[in-house]
Amino acid sequence: MNTTPAAVASAVTFVWLGMVLAISFLEAPLKFRAPGVTIPIGLGIGRLVFRALNLVEAALAVAVIAAVAAGGAPAGITGLTGAVALVLLGQLAVVRPRLNRRSDRVLAGEDLPRSRGHLAYVALETAKVVVLVVLGVSLLAT
Repeated sequence: MNTTPAAVASAVTFVWLGMVLAISFLEAPLKFRAPGVTIPIGLGIGRLVFRALNLVEAALAVAVIAAVAAGGAPAGITGLTGAVALVLLGQLAVVRPRLNRRSDRVLAGEDLPRSRGHLAYVALETAKVVVLVVLGVSLLAT
């Protein structure tokens, strides 16, 4: 793979990884432990934060895909790039809409049991973190 596209893709991958770790695995669970933060307030904050994160993630995914395509990446890196893009697409197209519908109901005042949809999102976030680490390290090694 060409050096400049590999460096750009690697840098973008690690920025993306840092954002996912900071928001999904630090901010999201901690906000519900803050004094005075109710479930509806936490959901409202979470929706805003994850909408912004997902928009940035989509832009970062496009940047990684473009750099990998421009750099003539080997099949392994292309596959990892496709895998992380598919995980993000699954989150945005399948899981997030369900979570949004559920949070709409909670924000409207319905008393619902804990959501298992969040577990699917966390599982996909964990998979995304693993793929981003492997992709970033692979790009550094090229």
